[in-house]
Amino acid sequence: MAERSEPARDPEAVSRFVEHFAAQLVEAGLQRMPARVFAALLASDRGVLTSAELSEALKISPAAVSGAVRYLAQVHMVSREREPGSRRERYRVHGDQWYEALTNREAVIKRWEDALREGVTSLGPDTPAGRRLAETLAFFEFIEREVAAMMERWRAHRAERFGRA
Repeated sequence: MAERSEPARDPEAVSRFVEHFAAQLVEAGLQRMPARVFAALLASDRGVLTSAELSEALKISPAAVSGAVRYLAQVHMVSREREPGSRRERYRVHGDQWYEALTNREAVIKRWEDALREGVTSLGPDTPAGRRLAETLAFFEFIEREVAAMMERWRAHRAERFGRA
């Protein structure tokens, strides 16, 4: 069986999309190089590219790719895998990368909540600073509950729309 090739596209249009979406990610707080690498992976049909392919597509050094991928893997936005029969690594973006990124953030929010509880106790709940920390804690507890409920709704919506849970 012949291997399926990616559909023909205008490489300039793809490049414009990658840079535009990366700029949006940078504006939201992601570092520039990880944003570009992530956008390039997202825009590839296979969702998998090697370091050499990323370097060529983005006109960046292999070291820049390596640093970006290291960061993206830490925040669960991409994974590394070996090419079959090769020592070369390739990098994969998954369909559930947003879920993974949000879940990772949820662990950070839990740690913030613990620190804020300690702060409320240390400062006193009836002091101005203690009340401010208590309100911040209540905000993060609210966000945590809402994200959990929202992710349940997302899984149901994704299963309905795309046929997978």
